[in-house]
Amino acid sequence: MVLKTFGWSFAVTALGLVAAVFYGGWTAFGVVAILSVLEISLSFDNAVVNAGILKKMNAFWQKIFLTIGILIAVFGMRLIFPVVIVAVSASLGPIEAVDLALTDKDRYQELVTDAHPSIAAFGGMFLLMIFLDFIFEDRDIKWLGWLERPLAKLGKVDMLSVCIALVVLLVSAITFGAHAHQHGGTHADKAETVLLSGIAGLITYLVVGGLSSFFEDKLEEEEEREHEAEEKAEREGKPKSAVKLAGKAAFFMFLYLEVLDASFSFDGVIGAFAITNDIVLMALGLGIGAMYVRSLTVYLVRQGTLDDYVYLEHGAHYAIGALAVILLVTIQYEINEIITGLIGVVLIGASFWSSVRRNRALAAAGGDQERAEVSSGV
Repeated sequence: MVLKTFGWSFAVTALGLVAAVFYGGWTAFGVVAILSVLEISLSFDNAVVNAGILKKMNAFWQKIFLTIGILIAVFGMRLIFPVVIVAVSASLGPIEAVDLALTDKDRYQELVTDAHPSIAAFGGMFLLMIFLDFIFEDRDIKWLGWLERPLAKLGKVDMLSVCIALVVLLVSAITFGAHAHQHGGTHADKAETVLLSGIAGLITYLVVGGLSSFFEDKLEEEEEREHEAEEKAEREGKPKSAVKLAGKAAFFMFLYLEVLDASFSFDGVIGAFAITNDIVLMALGLGIGAMYVRSLTVYLVRQGTLDDYVYLEHGAHYAIGALAVILLVTIQYEINEIITGLIGVVLIGASFWSSVRRNRALAAAGGDQERAEVSSGV
């Protein structure tokens, strides 16, 4: 089962790591490995969300999403989007940007370094909004209760996350943007660039969030109609419908999934710039991660176990928050790529271990209750 589902992912991982060694030696191998782990970690909640919605769709629409949908949203966003970011920020054509990355790495690195303040501000703000909206939402399951409970209460204030994000952007533009690091060790006033790029990142997040909400509302309307139809069929003595969503409902669900995929893709793509500016290593690392998103989605749908490790989503979002801060700091200061990657891995690992401990505690509590019922003759 595992080999059948993850076979292609394992193959792409092996090929990608070998290609990294040939491209840039063992240093490149390490960067691609960290990028892959970080992307897979950040994509786990993506796969969980996708699987939760995908299981409601019929076989035809599942196949459409897992082929055309993944091709557009995952490979398109993770492999093409980084090129677009670099091309736009450095005023190059996409083909010219790729050609430069392959033939004149020093010049390409110079252009990316000079454009880094705008890239970091855009990405930092987008990631920060994802993190803030997550921690300000009141959730039944809390990982760090001492922190998440008071934040959930604060989250009842309308537009709080947007206000905090704008304050952080203003402080970053004044503090970091005024002394942004430039190629060759010089410094220049990039406050205006940081401010404009950060606002663009914020607008992008709000647009993506708005589209997601729109499709989610459509989805809920269709589900409500389907539920009413099932109740009517049950009252009339007809067998309960086991048919999964198709037609218009599935189409809206497909569109909703595409918007979700795009929004989740941003964090991995933007986060990659905190690890490396090398477009080839970025493509290899994100390509490996993209394959695991598909495999995880398929695996979770087939297994039907989406809630085993309940804190992983929390860990992924805390990693996103850490990346947001790191990106904003890198406008002025350089931070080692290894440190950046390890922060995400540690947070994901901690949330996974917490989930395992929670599962063990629940299993032990269930066993104690069962023994108590047997001993009391229930």
